Order: sequence, then C-alpha cells, then structure tokens
Amino acid sequence: MNLLEVRDLKTQFFTADGIVRAVDGISFDLAAGETLGVVGESGCGKSVTALSILRLIAPETGRIVAGSIRFDGHDLTTLSNEEMRTLRGHKIAMIFQEPMTSLNPVLTIGTQIAESVVRHMGLTWHAARERAREMLELVRIAEPRRRLEEYPHQLSGGMRQRVMIAIALCCNPQVLIADEPTTALDVTIQAQILDLMLELKERLGTAIILITHDLGVVAETCERVIVMYAGRMVEEAPAASLFARPRHPYTRGLLRALPRVDAEGETGSGRPRLEEIPGLVPALTRPIAGCAFGPRCGFAVERCHTQPPVLSETAPAHRVACWEAGRVAEAAA
Repeated sequence: MNLLEVRDLKTQFFTADGIVRAVDGISFDLAAGETLGVVGESGCGKSVTALSILRLIAPETGRIVAGSIRFDGHDLTTLSNEEMRTLRGHKIAMIFQEPMTSLNPVLTIGTQIAESVVRHMGLTWHAARERAREMLELVRIAEPRRRLEEYPHQLSGGMRQRVMIAIALCCNPQVLIADEPTTALDVTIQAQILDLMLELKERLGTAIILITHDLGVVAETCERVIVMYAGRMVEEAPAASLFARPRHPYTRGLLRALPRVDAEGETGSGRPRLEEIPGLVPALTRPIAGCAFGPRCGFAVERCHTQPPVLSETAPAHRVACWEAGRVAEAAA
C-alpha cells in the first residue's frame, strides 16, 4: 500500500536570470514502512522535492506549477495553508540538514518538542513535557529531564540532530523526510544517527525518504533508490539492483566516483583513485533538448541530444530514462 504518490511534479523558481526548473516532472511512490533513498549531486532537486511535498516553497520566489502529491486520500497541492500546517509535523515530518539553523535558539529543547505535541496531539502542557522527556530518552540522549531545560547552543552537533529526530517523531508521523541528516556530523556520530533512525522506523512503522549524496549511506539503509539529475528522475530501482547493475550512465558515474581500495582502484601510490564525471550540470534556466546528461555522457548517441528519454522499466522494478540503458548495463556487468 502506497502512503505517498507523487505524479509529474514540477516546481519552479522565478529569478532575474529566468525561470529555474528545479523539479521537472518527477513521479514516484512511497510504501508504508519503506525506506526510500533520493540521491544526486547538489542542485539536482532533491531538497526542493522534499520542500514541495510539505508545501514549504516560499511563494515569493517559487511554486509548484504542475503535478499532484497524494497522501491519505488528499492531493496536498490543493490543501489550504491551515490544512497543511495541521498535517506538517503530525502526519508528515521532516529533519532538516542543519539543526542549528532549524532549532529556535531562544527556546529550550523541552519547549520546542512540547509545542508540537500540544498543537497536534492536544495534550496538556504537563503531559506534552513528559512526552518530550520520553522522546529524548527514545533517541538516547543522556539525562533527558535536564536536557529539557537546555538551549540548542548547549548541545553538541550529534545531540542537536537527535533533538531534531525527537521533534520529528514526537507525534508518530506516517512519513519522515530526512534531508541530509548526517552531513555536518563526524563519521562515528553519522553511523549512530542512521542506526537510530532505522531502529525507530522499525519500532514506530514510519516510512522514510532519505535525501543524501552519500551512496554508502544509501547502500546501508535504503530498500529502494531514486537517482535525480538536473531536476529529473533518471533511474529508480531496488538498492541491490542499482548497485549491482546501474542502467543510467549518471548512476554508473556516481558509483565509479566512490573510493575503491581494490587493486584496480589504486593509484601508483597505493591511494584510492576517484573517477570524476566530466563536464558541468546544465543551467536549469534554459530548456533542455534531449537528455540532460547527454553532453557529459560517454554512451550518448545522436538522438540523446534531441529526444528526451522516457523513464521506462528495463528490468523488474527497475526504471531508467536512457536510450542506451542496455549498453550501460552491459558495461556495468
């Protein structure tokens, strides 16, 4: 059963340089209890997709111009602002990239968690504070009762991210969107945060959309993966299938850019070799003829530059937007 159904979503920003097609016609589903990874380099539309789902695009600069986002029987694009405020943080919650800018610096941790509980669950302030303490305990923050009285600047980066998770999960949402939740953390804390998210997912049954540029994180945590490039979806597959045999040249490039320590991946000095993807991402203010990745692609043929490839199934549950997907898959074998 699908909790979330996104169809032909297009989100644009209006700038002095022209219209930025940040998300350009993407479609995907999220099933109950699933962990879905969304990957791609900076500027590909990952975070804008998340903000679009929650209707957090600032109307002064951009808006959703087409498509639908269906959740719990409703198209979120048609709900009023008040209806969306009721839904955000309750049915769908989000963990943002940088907790220090997402948490209110002048309110205590306990107040920030309790406010959400009072609004969405209708508890008394005393009961909401107790719920806040329980959530801090759930995300493994030591001395949770004392931490309720502390401010964000008094906590470490890892603890602030745990607080963000506590706020996101305090009302038992059905969908949790995690936007680069471990970017600013050291490797040890990253692993702890990811383990915590997966443990809470199993305990609470929450479906997760994990937005990241880290394919290692995706391999460890996600059941299915969407790859985005220049505002478009270029590949979607079960994680095991995507890593074993990518069918889009961009996905193949991302995987080949990962550090390798086998003999084939070593330089003469014994250090891992990184393979870069040549070229630059196209400007999203200009219409793109053909495949957006075509100018950077070693597999491109003539029609790649004139005909946009359609996202189609090339293997069970494996969709790709590439005219030469067969050749790419053979090269990856």
